[in-house]
Amino acid sequence: MLAKIAIGLAAVLAVLAIVVATRPDAFLIQRTATIAAPAEVVYAQLDDLHRWGQWNPFEKSDPGIRLAFAGPASGVGSSYHFVGKRAGEGRMTISGVRPNERVTVRADFIKPMAATHQIEFTLKPAPGGVAVTWAMSGRNGFLGKAVSLVMNMDRMVGGEFEKGLADLKRVSEAQASTAVAAR
Repeated sequence: MLAKIAIGLAAVLAVLAIVVATRPDAFLIQRTATIAAPAEVVYAQLDDLHRWGQWNPFEKSDPGIRLAFAGPASGVGSSYHFVGKRAGEGRMTISGVRPNERVTVRADFIKPMAATHQIEFTLKPAPGGVAVTWAMSGRNGFLGKAVSLVMNMDRMVGGEFEKGLADLKRVSEAQASTAVAAR
Protein backbone atom coordinates (compact mmCIF):
# COMPACT_ATOMS: atom_id res chain seq x y z
CA MET A 1 0.00 0.00 0.00
CA LEU A 2 2.79 2.44 0.91
CA ALA A 3 4.51 1.66 -2.40
CA LYS A 4 1.32 2.57 -4.33
CA ILE A 5 1.07 5.90 -2.51
CA ALA A 6 4.75 6.65 -3.24
CA ILE A 7 4.30 5.79 -6.93
CA GLY A 8 1.15 7.94 -7.12
CA LEU A 9 2.90 10.85 -5.43
CA ALA A 10 5.91 10.51 -7.76
CA ALA A 11 3.56 10.53 -10.78
CA VAL A 12 1.80 13.68 -9.56
CA LEU A 13 5.15 15.40 -8.96
CA ALA A 14 6.36 14.35 -12.42
CA VAL A 15 3.25 15.79 -14.07
CA LEU A 16 3.60 18.99 -12.03
CA ALA A 17 7.26 19.30 -13.05
CA ILE A 18 6.29 18.88 -16.72
CA VAL A 19 3.55 21.51 -16.42
CA VAL A 20 5.97 23.96 -14.74
CA ALA A 21 8.66 23.30 -17.36
CA THR A 22 6.23 24.18 -20.17
CA ARG A 23 5.47 27.65 -18.76
CA PRO A 24 6.93 30.59 -20.74
CA ASP A 25 10.62 31.35 -20.22
CA ALA A 26 10.24 35.11 -20.70
CA PHE A 27 7.78 37.62 -19.28
CA LEU A 28 6.78 41.22 -19.89
CA ILE A 29 4.64 43.31 -17.55
CA GLN A 30 3.77 46.86 -18.60
CA ARG A 31 1.34 49.65 -17.91
CA THR A 32 0.90 53.10 -19.46
CA ALA A 33 -0.52 56.38 -18.18
CA THR A 34 -0.80 59.83 -19.70
CA ILE A 35 0.62 62.64 -17.59
CA ALA A 36 -0.26 66.30 -18.18
CA ALA A 37 3.29 67.56 -17.74
CA PRO A 38 6.26 68.19 -20.00
CA ALA A 39 8.48 65.17 -20.69
CA GLU A 40 11.44 66.85 -18.96
CA VAL A 41 9.49 67.12 -15.68
CA VAL A 42 8.52 63.43 -15.75
CA TYR A 43 11.98 62.37 -16.90
CA ALA A 44 13.56 64.18 -13.93
CA GLN A 45 11.50 61.99 -11.57
CA LEU A 46 12.63 58.80 -13.32
CA ASP A 47 16.30 59.66 -13.83
CA ASP A 48 16.95 60.47 -10.16
CA LEU A 49 16.58 57.44 -7.87
CA HIS A 50 16.45 59.79 -4.86
CA ARG A 51 13.02 60.97 -6.12
CA TRP A 52 11.54 57.48 -6.51
CA GLY A 53 10.26 57.48 -2.92
CA GLN A 54 7.66 60.09 -3.94
CA TRP A 55 5.92 57.76 -6.39
CA ASN A 56 7.41 54.23 -6.35
CA PRO A 57 4.80 51.93 -4.74
CA PHE A 58 7.40 49.33 -3.79
CA GLU A 59 9.18 51.87 -1.59
CA LYS A 60 5.98 53.49 -0.31
CA SER A 61 4.42 50.19 0.81
CA ASP A 62 7.47 49.19 2.87
CA PRO A 63 7.88 51.97 5.47
CA GLY A 64 10.96 50.40 7.08
CA ILE A 65 12.80 49.98 3.78
CA ARG A 66 16.47 50.96 3.95
CA LEU A 67 18.10 52.49 0.88
CA ALA A 68 21.85 52.94 0.31
CA PHE A 69 22.59 55.14 -2.71
CA ALA A 70 25.78 54.82 -4.76
CA GLY A 71 27.26 56.33 -7.91
CA PRO A 72 26.26 59.63 -9.49
CA ALA A 73 23.23 61.56 -8.21
CA SER A 74 21.30 60.65 -11.38
CA GLY A 75 21.72 59.04 -14.77
CA VAL A 76 23.70 56.00 -15.84
CA GLY A 77 25.49 54.31 -12.95
CA SER A 78 23.23 55.79 -10.27
CA SER A 79 22.04 52.98 -8.00
CA TYR A 80 20.60 52.03 -4.68
CA HIS A 81 20.67 48.88 -2.62
CA PHE A 82 17.40 48.19 -0.81
CA VAL A 83 16.44 45.99 2.12
CA GLY A 84 12.86 45.80 3.34
CA LYS A 85 10.36 43.45 4.92
CA ARG A 86 7.98 43.56 1.97
CA ALA A 87 10.40 44.50 -0.82
CA GLY A 88 13.06 41.97 0.08
CA GLU A 89 16.62 42.80 -0.89
CA GLY A 90 18.15 43.94 -4.14
CA ARG A 91 19.73 46.70 -6.17
CA MET A 92 18.36 49.12 -8.78
CA THR A 93 20.91 50.58 -11.21
CA ILE A 94 20.18 53.03 -14.02
CA SER A 95 21.74 51.33 -17.04
CA GLY A 96 20.68 53.61 -19.88
CA VAL A 97 19.09 56.97 -20.55
CA ARG A 98 17.80 58.94 -23.48
CA PRO A 99 16.87 62.34 -22.01
CA ASN A 100 13.13 63.00 -21.96
CA GLU A 101 12.46 59.70 -23.79
CA ARG A 102 13.69 56.65 -21.88
CA VAL A 103 15.27 55.40 -18.64
CA THR A 104 16.36 51.77 -18.33
CA VAL A 105 17.12 50.13 -15.01
CA ARG A 106 18.80 46.86 -14.16
CA ALA A 107 16.90 45.30 -11.25
CA ASP A 108 18.95 42.75 -9.34
CA PHE A 109 16.80 40.97 -6.77
CA ILE A 110 18.60 39.03 -4.06
CA LYS A 111 15.85 38.03 -1.61
CA PRO A 112 13.36 36.45 -1.38
CA MET A 113 14.23 35.05 -4.80
CA ALA A 114 17.35 35.84 -6.85
CA ALA A 115 16.59 37.27 -10.29
CA THR A 116 17.72 40.00 -12.66
CA HIS A 117 15.11 41.90 -14.66
CA GLN A 118 15.10 44.87 -17.02
CA ILE A 119 12.89 47.84 -16.18
CA GLU A 120 12.18 50.48 -18.78
CA PHE A 121 10.33 53.77 -18.57
CA THR A 122 9.41 55.12 -21.99
CA LEU A 123 8.07 58.64 -22.55
CA LYS A 124 6.20 59.52 -25.77
CA PRO A 125 4.38 62.73 -26.68
CA ALA A 126 0.63 62.49 -26.13
CA PRO A 127 -2.22 64.99 -26.41
CA GLY A 128 -1.93 67.25 -23.38
CA GLY A 129 1.31 65.80 -22.07
CA VAL A 130 3.33 62.62 -22.22
CA ALA A 131 2.43 58.91 -22.26
CA VAL A 132 4.65 57.04 -19.80
CA THR A 133 5.05 53.28 -20.07
CA TRP A 134 6.54 51.34 -17.16
CA ALA A 135 7.68 47.90 -18.27
CA MET A 136 9.56 45.04 -16.65
CA SER A 137 10.88 42.06 -18.54
CA GLY A 138 13.01 39.08 -17.72
CA ARG A 139 13.44 35.34 -17.77
CA ASN A 140 11.60 32.86 -15.60
CA GLY A 141 13.61 30.09 -14.00
CA PHE A 142 11.92 26.91 -12.82
CA LEU A 143 10.88 28.47 -9.50
CA GLY A 144 9.51 31.58 -11.24
CA LYS A 145 7.49 29.37 -13.57
CA ALA A 146 6.13 27.43 -10.60
CA VAL A 147 5.11 30.65 -8.84
CA SER A 148 3.32 31.79 -12.02
CA LEU A 149 1.02 28.77 -11.71
CA VAL A 150 -0.49 30.07 -8.48
CA MET A 151 0.04 33.84 -8.71
CA ASN A 152 -0.89 36.12 -11.59
CA MET A 153 2.26 38.23 -11.69
CA ASP A 154 0.90 40.53 -14.42
CA ARG A 155 -2.09 41.43 -12.29
CA MET A 156 -0.08 41.69 -9.06
CA VAL A 157 2.96 43.63 -10.33
CA GLY A 158 0.93 45.47 -12.97
CA GLY A 159 -1.39 46.72 -10.23
CA GLU A 160 1.63 48.17 -8.42
CA PHE A 161 2.79 49.79 -11.67
CA GLU A 162 -0.65 51.40 -12.01
CA LYS A 163 -0.40 52.82 -8.47
CA GLY A 164 3.11 54.09 -9.19
CA LEU A 165 2.10 55.72 -12.45
CA ALA A 166 -0.84 57.42 -10.70
CA ASP A 167 1.56 58.83 -8.08
CA LEU A 168 4.11 59.78 -10.75
CA LYS A 169 1.28 61.64 -12.50
CA ARG A 170 0.29 63.43 -9.28
CA VAL A 171 3.89 64.43 -8.46
CA SER A 172 4.80 65.47 -12.02
CA GLU A 173 1.63 67.44 -12.65
CA ALA A 174 2.02 69.28 -9.33
CA GLN A 175 5.62 70.11 -10.18
CA ALA A 176 4.65 71.29 -13.68
CA SER A 177 1.87 73.52 -12.36
CA THR A 178 4.23 74.98 -9.72
CA ALA A 179 6.75 75.79 -12.46
CA VAL A 180 4.04 77.48 -14.57
CA ALA A 181 2.80 79.49 -11.56
CA ALA A 182 6.36 80.64 -10.81
CA ARG A 183 6.73 82.19 -14.26
